[in-house]
Amino acid sequence: MRQFLPSAALAASLLFAGALPAPVMAQSAPAATIIVVDIERVVSQSAAGKQAMGEIQGKVTALQTRANALQGQLKTEADAIQAGQANKSLAGPALETRVRAFGDKQQAAQQEIGRLENEIQRSRQHVLQQISAAVGPIVSQVMKERGANIAVPKAATLQHAGALDVTAEVISRLDKSLPKVSTNPPPAQGK
Repeated sequence: MRQFLPSAALAASLLFAGALPAPVMAQSAPAATIIVVDIERVVSQSAAGKQAMGEIQGKVTALQTRANALQGQLKTEADAIQAGQANKSLAGPALETRVRAFGDKQQAAQQEIGRLENEIQRSRQHVLQQISAAVGPIVSQVMKERGANIAVPKAATLQHAGALDVTAEVISRLDKSLPKVSTNPPPAQGK
C-alpha cells in the first residue's frame, strides 16, 4: 500500500502538470433504435423481384428443355454405336471415329449446358444487385423517418418485436421506385 500511494501521487502530479495526457472519458453512445428488414422477402415479394424471377424461371425451363433434347440426341447416338458393335457392323477405325465423335458431342453438350447455367446464375446476381442498390436508399430513408440508427437483416436476428420489421414498407416503396429490373446482365469481363 505504501508503494502504491507515492506512485499514485506521482502520476497525479504529472497529470496536473501536463506531462501525461489526460485519460479520454468514454462518450456515451446513443440508445440503439433498430429496424429489421427481411431481404429475402423484399426480393421474392417486390414487383421487380417477381417480374425478374418469372423471367429467370423461363430461362430455367428453356435450359431444361435444351438439356433433355441434348440428352435424347446423345442417347440415340450411343444406342446406335452399341447396336453397331452388337451386330458387328461397326468395328475398327469406323467404331473409333464414331466413338470419338460421340465424345466430342457429349463434351460440347456439357459445355453448352454449363454456359446456360452460368448465364442464369449471372442473371440472378444482376437482379439482386439492382434490387440491393435500390433498397439501400429506401432503408436509409425509413431509418431517418423512424429515428433508427441501426438496420438489421431479419436473417441476422434470433427474435425481434414485430413493430421493428419494416419489410412491408420497404417493399411498397421499392415497388414505386423500381417496378422492374433487367434480367440481362452486362457482358462478362474479359469477353
